[in-house]
Amino acid sequence: MSTQAGTATETVTCTINGVETTVPRGTRIIEAAEEIGIGIAHYCYHPGLSAPAMCRMCLVEVEGQGKLAPACVTTVADGNVILTESEKAKEARRGTLEFYLVNHPLDCPVCDKAGECKLQDYVHAEGRGHGRSVEPKRVFGQDDFGGDILYDGDRCIMCTRCVRFTREISQSDRLNVVQRGNRSVIDTFFAQGVEGDPWAGNIVDICPVGALLSKDFLHKARAWDLDSTSSVCSGCSQGCNIRIDTRDNLVVRLRPRPNPEVNSYWMCDEGRYGYEWLNRNDRLDTPLVRTADGLTAAGWQPAMVRLVERLKAEVAAANPLVIGSPMLGLEDNGLLAALAGVLGGGHRLYRMRRATDEVVCPGFPTLARRRDLAPNGAGLDLLGFERVGADDGRGGIPPADGRIVIVLGDTLEDAPADWAREARLVIVLANATSSAYDGADFVLPVTTFAEQDGTFVNHAGRVQRFRPALRAGALTRPAWQVLGVLLAGLDAGPAPGSPAQAFQRAGVESPALAGLAWDEIGPLGAPLQTATAEAR
Repeated sequence: MSTQAGTATETVTCTINGVETTVPRGTRIIEAAEEIGIGIAHYCYHPGLSAPAMCRMCLVEVEGQGKLAPACVTTVADGNVILTESEKAKEARRGTLEFYLVNHPLDCPVCDKAGECKLQDYVHAEGRGHGRSVEPKRVFGQDDFGGDILYDGDRCIMCTRCVRFTREISQSDRLNVVQRGNRSVIDTFFAQGVEGDPWAGNIVDICPVGALLSKDFLHKARAWDLDSTSSVCSGCSQGCNIRIDTRDNLVVRLRPRPNPEVNSYWMCDEGRYGYEWLNRNDRLDTPLVRTADGLTAAGWQPAMVRLVERLKAEVAAANPLVIGSPMLGLEDNGLLAALAGVLGGGHRLYRMRRATDEVVCPGFPTLARRRDLAPNGAGLDLLGFERVGADDGRGGIPPADGRIVIVLGDTLEDAPADWAREARLVIVLANATSSAYDGADFVLPVTTFAEQDGTFVNHAGRVQRFRPALRAGALTRPAWQVLGVLLAGLDAGPAPGSPAQAFQRAGVESPALAGLAWDEIGPLGAPLQTATAEAR
């Protein structure tokens, strides 16, 4: 018996491939093996779904038992001696793989799953060198499941992960197994496809072979050509943990990254396919400074020197209007809040689109497509920014009235044409062009969240790290870096030299952040010690 936090947990001890391990009673063999770094081949098993023990790949030998046991459903008993690499277990896997290849096409060179395919991996590791079947392979061809999903019945190994996902997680019940024996295929019900299921894209992720394909990713890239980076979805305030896959400095797909506290193994389709803005080609790529000839390209040093001089001249009557960005991190907005404080406080606000309703994942109710359609609204709330405007992200910007205006990220496309003329000084930090910036005095190019290190705060007050997946332009800088130089120029402390220092500076602007260190934010994030945001 072991005790944690005053609660007794009964444990059992077993030996797997000669390694002794102790796990809670009820742990399945496949999970116990994973705990000590021993992988057991499997197809139908997925940690986020029920286990039907139907693929027969995970058979292992348990000493004293007369037959092999499926590791995905067999729980560990005290004293078990388990062998995953005995001759019996290996022979069973070889036989199972041979049956899978009887009808499976050998089309790895043109399959989108190549390089990520469990069948490919297992056959390469311990499959037969040559097939023995002389009968022709049965042919089903492709079927369009609707939405973004294509189904290739020839490649399907009937693991039923997709069927169980639509029954247990999305609970749309859109897929089923039809026919029997070697004619079995996955199919939708009559003319009803998976469109309308907001979580359907996950079935492509969990398919262990190339049977389920994403139309969006189809033939875009090979898996081994992709660079994959841990990040956080920017589609809403849920903060789903994701991986950003890039090729040639372009985002080609987003995939969920497991986090049991936030999104389990899943993400919604809105977030999954909402990445094209990261590849836009109308990016700002050089600092612009207003001269007698209008906005003119300039180097960073002369632009910043001139901007600091202007701010010093105006600081006495600043009363700034500061517009933050819920699409950028705590570091960027925290330094913006600090600059506002140096300039006299003024009015801090931000705008954000909101959906009409939340879309909750039935099988994992703490996961939802949240109403707030930006990742860091809660972070701006902590930093003292006020949300304004309508649910479409428009309106709410007060008149400039001779004030210093600092804009971070907001396109201001709904602002009146002469809005900037009423301001004493307009400074814009943005990553893409907008006609509303034509009246600005300084337009400075900054990175998106996908081009820098930083943190978001999700709807539940969890601080989560994102990392750079794309290379920024040669003259593009993180907003926190630009704002830090301005603060240093105004004698408000040294400029942060790293994201960690910028995060620490942001903590000065919010007591809720002050107790959290950058190094404490692990790959799964860290909750704030006090409730920081009302659930959206």
